[in-house]
Amino acid sequence: MKNSIYFLFAIFFATSTLSAQDFSDIDKSPMDVTIIRNENHSPMARVIYSRPSMNDRVIFGNLVPYGEIWRTGANEATEVTIYKDMTIIGENIPAGAYTLYTIPNKTEWTVILNKKVHVWGTANNYDPDKDLVRIKAPARTAAAPIEEFSMAFQPIQNGANLLMGWENTYIEIPFKNAE
Repeated sequence: MKNSIYFLFAIFFATSTLSAQDFSDIDKSPMDVTIIRNENHSPMARVIYSRPSMNDRVIFGNLVPYGEIWRTGANEATEVTIYKDMTIIGENIPAGAYTLYTIPNKTEWTVILNKKVHVWGTANNYDPDKDLVRIKAPARTAAAPIEEFSMAFQPIQNGANLLMGWENTYIEIPFKNAE
């Protein structure tokens, strides 16, 4: 009988505690990660970013203005880790961690790898003197609207394309193993 009372008390306490939890302040732009591995399953590159949603908003040219530097996602600036030397559109990129910024425009984006990492957004944190590389990528029209900002690696011969897309636009950046 005593054990039954303890058991009922424990169930009551557990359910009342759970119902009292408030998750309303949960992050509206959750963090995500995409990773590409080599044939031997060792990591080649990883991207950590946050995924804001469209929520019936006009994104490019409005929420994300054309011609201005963007953290490429939400919250903390997007971070790329490259595990061995690579090339991106002919530019040599040493293994290491970088912040990935972009400057979206209607027909072309500038993609920036910056040596200053662990930064929040762009205001007062972006330092152009720490840019490792700036490359251009054509802006392409997505086959269907992309509700949440998304990134994914697509394997290609000797590397991977990093796809970045949101709303009706995406770009692709080829990461190739250094020869």
